[in-house]
Amino acid sequence: MLQLSTVYSDNQWKSATFLSPKFELGPGSVARKEYLDIQFPKGHISIKSVEAELVCEGGNPIPLDEAYLDHWSIIKYDEHKYKSEVSEGGRVNQQPNFILSRNNGPCNDEVLPQFWGLGSETRGTTTNVPDPFGIEAGNPNQVPYPYEEKWKIDIMVIDMRGVVDRVGCIECRCDLYNGTKDLKPGYKGGSLCCQDNTQCKVKCGFVAPRKTLQLRYTVRWVDWDQFQVPAKVYILDVTDNAGTSANHNCQVEYDIEAKVGSTYSDAKKGSFPMATGGFVVYAVAHQHSGGLGSTLYGQDGRILCTSTPKYGTGNEESYIVGMSTCYPQPGSIKINNGEILTLQSNYNNSISHTGVVGHFYVLVAEQLPH
Repeated sequence: MLQLSTVYSDNQWKSATFLSPKFELGPGSVARKEYLDIQFPKGHISIKSVEAELVCEGGNPIPLDEAYLDHWSIIKYDEHKYKSEVSEGGRVNQQPNFILSRNNGPCNDEVLPQFWGLGSETRGTTTNVPDPFGIEAGNPNQVPYPYEEKWKIDIMVIDMRGVVDRVGCIECRCDLYNGTKDLKPGYKGGSLCCQDNTQCKVKCGFVAPRKTLQLRYTVRWVDWDQFQVPAKVYILDVTDNAGTSANHNCQVEYDIEAKVGSTYSDAKKGSFPMATGGFVVYAVAHQHSGGLGSTLYGQDGRILCTSTPKYGTGNEESYIVGMSTCYPQPGSIKINNGEILTLQSNYNNSISHTGVVGHFYVLVAEQLPH
């Protein structure tokens, strides 16, 4: 990893920009990378924002029609200081050397554990946490001895140059990819068909050089003190069918069938309880191309947040390049302990879709500043 810059502002805000390791892509190819122990600010801090973008070796941003950023996720884990050599390079859920330290969201096991992460909408979506709230990191009292807090980053990118079906490739439609072994019956498309180094079909005779890319991410933070108010991260999934149960079954992705002559809007709903509530300080949805927006409702039907996509123009037309965010006045929107929330994710269904998502990222503070 390369740290590019660190800036200290007058109000004690700090900022650091880092680069992920380099990875290569050729026309139609997929990169799904997991990088452990990434560079990340140290110490007991309050993180105010994490922003990212895909760049080439020269540092210039890459347009989505050349390289589609499906997602990036920054995930916390605790690593044993005296880990055995046997598990070197192992996954972060392999105990006792690694313990996944997931967010407060309700999804099961390793599903959606990240603290930050977006997709193609990255450059156009605000991630700032309003003062005095922040996402707490580096608290030594929250890391069991003899472990230390570390971070990893997951990245998925598809090279779009020369592909025969742009929509089919970004939706990982299995009949367009070469990595379709051992799939469950009826699986038409999604992340299982877009593994690392798989290949989407390109136009006959199309040739282009391989590209070297990196994810550039910028973290802004302040040192933790008595004036900081912790905001907990909840990532909700519309495929979660828990209802009133505490047993969650997040599927992450789902398919949409085309409906001829309909209103061209598919509305999928999921309901789930929030064991511990609090005050909403920030919220945003994550959808794929074709998304029309998502709304999170309280148990009484009140709207907690509606997040809608912004689509690009020119070469990035039909790609989502931003999502609207919600910044309620502190204390104005409260989720009660045990409240059943309902998430609705809307997509255009004039054509079918595979592997779409309906996630909602919510920051909740259990207390307000004094």
